[in-house]
Amino acid sequence: MTQWVYTFGDGKAEGQAGMRNLLGGKGANLAEMSNLGLPVPPGFTISTEVCVYYYANAQTYPAELKTQVEKALAHIGSLTGKTFGDNNNPLLVSVRSGARASMPGMMDTVLNLGLNDVTVEALAKGANDERFAYDSYRRFIQMYSNVVLDVDHHHFEDALEDYKERKGVTLDTDLSATDWKTLIAKYKAIVKDAIGKDFPQDPKEQLWGAIGAVFGSWMNARAIKYRELHNIPASWGTAVNVQAMVFGNLGETSATGVAFTRNPSTGEKELYGEFLVNAQGEDVVAGIRTPQDITEKARIAAGSDRPSLEKVMPDAFKEFLRICGLLEKHYRDVQDVEFTIERGKLWMLQTRNGKRTAKAALKIAVELAAEGLITQDEAVGRIDPASLDQLLHPTIDPNAERKVVASGLPASPGAAAGEIVFDSDEAEAAKAAGKKVILVRIETSPEDIHGMHAAEGILTTRGGMTSHAAVVARGMGKPCVSGAGMVRVDYAAQTMTAGGVTLKKGDFITIDGTTGQVLHGAVKMLEPELSGEFATLMGWADSVRRMKVRANAETPLDARTARGFGAEGIGLCRTEHMFFEGDRIVAMREMILADDEKGRRAALAKLLPMQRADFVELFTIMSGLPVTIRLLDPPLHEFLPHTDEEIAEVATAMNASPAKLKQRAAELHEFNPMLGFRGCRLAVAYPEIAEMQARAIFEAAVDAAKKTGKAVIPEVMVPLVMTKPELDLVKGRIDAMAAAVKKETGAQFDYQVGTMIELPRAALRAAEIAEAAEFFSFGTNDLTQTTLGISRDDAASFLGPYTAKGILPADPFVTIDQEGVGELVKFAAERGRVTRKDIKLGICGEHGGDPASIAFCEKTGLDYVSCSPYRVPIARLAAAQAALGVKAASTA
Repeated sequence: MTQWVYTFGDGKAEGQAGMRNLLGGKGANLAEMSNLGLPVPPGFTISTEVCVYYYANAQTYPAELKTQVEKALAHIGSLTGKTFGDNNNPLLVSVRSGARASMPGMMDTVLNLGLNDVTVEALAKGANDERFAYDSYRRFIQMYSNVVLDVDHHHFEDALEDYKERKGVTLDTDLSATDWKTLIAKYKAIVKDAIGKDFPQDPKEQLWGAIGAVFGSWMNARAIKYRELHNIPASWGTAVNVQAMVFGNLGETSATGVAFTRNPSTGEKELYGEFLVNAQGEDVVAGIRTPQDITEKARIAAGSDRPSLEKVMPDAFKEFLRICGLLEKHYRDVQDVEFTIERGKLWMLQTRNGKRTAKAALKIAVELAAEGLITQDEAVGRIDPASLDQLLHPTIDPNAERKVVASGLPASPGAAAGEIVFDSDEAEAAKAAGKKVILVRIETSPEDIHGMHAAEGILTTRGGMTSHAAVVARGMGKPCVSGAGMVRVDYAAQTMTAGGVTLKKGDFITIDGTTGQVLHGAVKMLEPELSGEFATLMGWADSVRRMKVRANAETPLDARTARGFGAEGIGLCRTEHMFFEGDRIVAMREMILADDEKGRRAALAKLLPMQRADFVELFTIMSGLPVTIRLLDPPLHEFLPHTDEEIAEVATAMNASPAKLKQRAAELHEFNPMLGFRGCRLAVAYPEIAEMQARAIFEAAVDAAKKTGKAVIPEVMVPLVMTKPELDLVKGRIDAMAAAVKKETGAQFDYQVGTMIELPRAALRAAEIAEAAEFFSFGTNDLTQTTLGISRDDAASFLGPYTAKGILPADPFVTIDQEGVGELVKFAAERGRVTRKDIKLGICGEHGGDPASIAFCEKTGLDYVSCSPYRVPIARLAAAQAALGVKAASTA
């Protein structure tokens, strides 16, 4: 016969901590605490398998469940000396949910179950306290009616507040037993009016109603949304925990509270929590009474005049302190505990690993390792890499009021506030005037680089997680919310409208790039700070990491930031970003407008010293570390003006014909530029472009080596290759430039030529391409687009439903599609190594900063990942965890 129910209590249990999949987190830990001999009220857990059965069988229970529950109730009764449903000596129970992953607020607790019009009198007699009994009964009616009968709790709160107002009292504790009897009659009337029948008096009916409510709550909208946000499968199900009641509302020697064994905000090694005398659990968080501090130290720090638990119940406090220390050592982690003191006797109601801030997590992990409770490798594994964003970017003060006007995609983490501007030139002018601005655009293009650089943050109404705005913002370390489709931008009126609110240029907004929220007004921020524990833990991570971590960077600021965060080189320098400012864009446009090769070379000659100076600075900052420079990639039309007004303005500045400029822009227009005249196709048609860039790279390498005294080994990357002949042709021009520079300077230097694998055909023909390429860098942004046939700029409108319905496990532009794109990466890596054993393999798409994708790269054996500078610490930690995971799997 299948065991559906597991008992615990009196120093033993049928379960233990390792059974959380079956018993849920709460049930497994209650069993574990019982096995440790801690004071846990006896009870039982109905397993998660019952929940799975319940939904697989038209919301019915296994045939054996009722008998097993009754047997478990009798077990609790034998330990407490009480009987469930008995009129004279009733056993009262609490009912709580408990999934294997913590889901706070999924279902509220039901306390005092088993009370009715008869058993309440027995409770009063047994406790010799009528007020306590009727207070417990009214609490039960309110909780049960809300959680099980779906009667809104505000009906009961309103009745209670009205009654207290008429009585002229403020606190619930000011009400007498007679008052509670009067209110109970009102509560029953509220229930009958709401559901059309009386509040249930049969304790067994009450119990099965509560059990059904727990299982029902697993599929309520709140729980479904929580699971979606935290990637918790619906198939896990929830357990139900039924436990003998202990009462914190039994007078001045009773209390209830919650605590962490260390401070969850700072990580300090000190008890952190609060309690209330003469109260039940929900009172602590309800805010009706002000909770008291647990320790004297905390009370003094808070400036409170209410006594601490340490003072008011010293014996119980001493025992609580002992148990907290024991639990932390046993679980080897910070514990979040709930407790009740009944007439001086301490009872432990729950323990679980405590949630904490990133700052606290670092301090706690490092200190637990220093105390010998965990190893350094375990400390590295304890930190969620993505949580490091909290330490690297400004965040919104959690206590600040949020007036949300719109939501989009959390495209680049951090938060920023500023005045709305709709134009990049205006953003730059405002910055020069000392103003802080948020650049609001329908979408951004490379022409907006200067405005994005000037703005505190970027908001776009179109585009996904790897749109231009998202990628550039992440590279700059600026917050960005993209794809905020509910926002309507009117450039002519200089307004944005969302949620019925119209905001104009100059109004203040705040964007939260971590949540995707757009907020009205300037909201208070918390500035980032890096602690000593951060450096310690990252050192431990680097010692176990196999893969190198590089950065995507093309500006000196990006390069310095990346080095500061521990980058081991540049994995992607996008040279096109260097051509959009000042004299550079003019020379670039002259090159595009030239009628012949001679004219193009003349324009490129103006760009050569600018490019060379850029590369000298990057090589100098990186000081001997590898730098991968991608040759010009985007289509040429991106460098030309588009509107008649812009064309006229540019033509005047260049002393060129507006008609010619307009004609050239029309000639270069493409219906699908992502698959058009770009990448190596430009170098094939106009080899002089690649020659200029290669010459600039090699001349810069010679200059930087003289400056730093360290050899520079540039890696020249040819983009969008689909065949070996393409690469051969472009590589020939690069090699010719290297030979020319060596001859002209008399200097000797090494260099590598490789390619970006971003087309399925290139992945399939990797063995052949590796004959010419000395390295592969997987451009997984474009490889995802070309493999899945999805435009990253247009995918936001349908990827949500695809992930929600389980068609895709995650946004493929955020986490690599291992079955499709990942299979091509593995195939190309294997084929490339067959041809060239020492071929260098890396990834430089946005996936290079995603922990799940980094784990895939480790398994695939890539040599490095490259990501935006502000994600370098995240990638370092994720790469270390991936290495530890692969190592653990290989030794298992």
